[in-house]
Amino acid sequence: MSLHWVADTLRASPELAIFLTLAVGFWIGSLRFGSFSLGAVTGTLLVGVLVGQMGIVISPQVKSVFFIMFLFAVGFGVGPQFVRGVANDGLPQALFAVVISLLCLGGVYTAARVSGYGPGMTEGLLAGSQTISASIGLATDAINRSGLAPARVQAELNAIPVAYAVTYLFGTVGTGWILAFLGPKLLGIDLEAECRRYERDMNITPVNENAETAWHEYIVRAYRLRTAGLIAGKSVADAERATRSRIFLEKLRRDGAIIPFDGATLLREGDIVAVSGPHDALVYWSNHAEEISDRELIDIPIETIDVIMTSKALDGRRLGELATAPYAQGIYINSIRRGAMNVDIPVLSETAINRGDIISITGSRRNVERLVGEVGYADRPTNATSMVLVGAGIFVGGLLGSLVLPVGGIPITLSASGGALIAGLVLGWLRGVTPRLGSVPAASIWFMNTVGLNIFIAVVGISAGPTFITGLREAGVSIFFWGVFASAVPMILAPFIGKYIFRFDPAINLGCCGGARTSTASVAMIADVAKSNVPMLGYTVPYAVSNTLLTMWGLVIVLLLS
Repeated sequence: MSLHWVADTLRASPELAIFLTLAVGFWIGSLRFGSFSLGAVTGTLLVGVLVGQMGIVISPQVKSVFFIMFLFAVGFGVGPQFVRGVANDGLPQALFAVVISLLCLGGVYTAARVSGYGPGMTEGLLAGSQTISASIGLATDAINRSGLAPARVQAELNAIPVAYAVTYLFGTVGTGWILAFLGPKLLGIDLEAECRRYERDMNITPVNENAETAWHEYIVRAYRLRTAGLIAGKSVADAERATRSRIFLEKLRRDGAIIPFDGATLLREGDIVAVSGPHDALVYWSNHAEEISDRELIDIPIETIDVIMTSKALDGRRLGELATAPYAQGIYINSIRRGAMNVDIPVLSETAINRGDIISITGSRRNVERLVGEVGYADRPTNATSMVLVGAGIFVGGLLGSLVLPVGGIPITLSASGGALIAGLVLGWLRGVTPRLGSVPAASIWFMNTVGLNIFIAVVGISAGPTFITGLREAGVSIFFWGVFASAVPMILAPFIGKYIFRFDPAINLGCCGGARTSTASVAMIADVAKSNVPMLGYTVPYAVSNTLLTMWGLVIVLLLS
């Protein structure tokens, strides 16, 4: 098999070139060098540039289809947190994200004005230094609509991947280093100690006096009550409160028969009870009752499911409050996930639950159904995606985004892509409130988000391949240093803005900064330094707001430079 035959085949079937680029790009992006990896997007772009040296021509409609699908998925994922951040108690974090996003835009615009970069090079600088690949699509649309001569348009489009590839490395590594290692020194704090202090503060109102573990674990044991005055003789409610942890009586056998009971039922000597709770809590029972084998009594249907919180009445309530509610009887929380990145939120007594949060719970089927009826929607696993929701959302959003508003003689439009992003935001928020609107499983979101973006990037790289080397030679090393400037300045200022203007708690301040720069890598480094996931509490709202704004800056930066 000759290389000439492979090249001819790829030119004749350019779809194969896309899949080759994805395969090799994802592989290169997954390679780790210490704690750093290029990531799928950069790996795909670089491989696309190499494959593009063969002169492969791909219809621009291919990248348009996958990019608009990607933008819808982005909006759908961040919708609940975006709307909440703008409308509710996340407002300070949302405003912080706006300020930092404007700083990022200002840094890139300053670099463009001083260096004389055109819109294409500037957009590549924006996308790479702020690691916001999604902005490339909106900038591409804006450049195509800019009214420039066709040759100039192509030159500007070819400059985007050049600047992106050169500036992305520091945009990723530099941001993480500044926030995780320089950030605590700038703020004068011991981040690990601040997170421990924050966790203690979050447990001021303990959940049954054992806050951090109070919602965790689920095992069931059977006990015979032998000694009067310990557990026998107490009501069911008093017996459940007899330990420091959450334990619950699930079944009661008396005189050989399983009988119904409630909190007021008095327990007697000889009763056999099925008790659920954490293992260490059930040790208390083992010291006060005889553990026995009763298969029928502990044969309780157990279910572990994800519940989407939709109750408006419970929005913002603390776990410590919810633990004592009747519908929380017999329920154990495994994890709480929030936002588009499914960030794990600490399960602590003072943790506030937001609408749209996904809570993994375990309990008997009866208790689970009771809780679901009160707090939200059981998001049971499904492989089916509501294409009515996805297709109609993209269509309607694209139509509205295509409307043109002349301002000062300049035609202003979101474009179909921007409209799809807004539609995703709205529908993502609506599904957080009304999950029955339609299901888009996590696997589908991943496909639209990751594969959609990377197919777009693959086509960009392949199309720019023939001129990439020339563009890199013309851009010179200055584009790298402008990338350092555009990445570093906002991230050095952000911790001070969070501390002195927005008064964020030191434990979550740097998480807010990472979210405002949509830098998942940096917030992961922060959590590693902190030895805690507490900084993640500041990540989700700024991420949702900045992910939208930084993407839109791809359109804005072209308009500013036009």
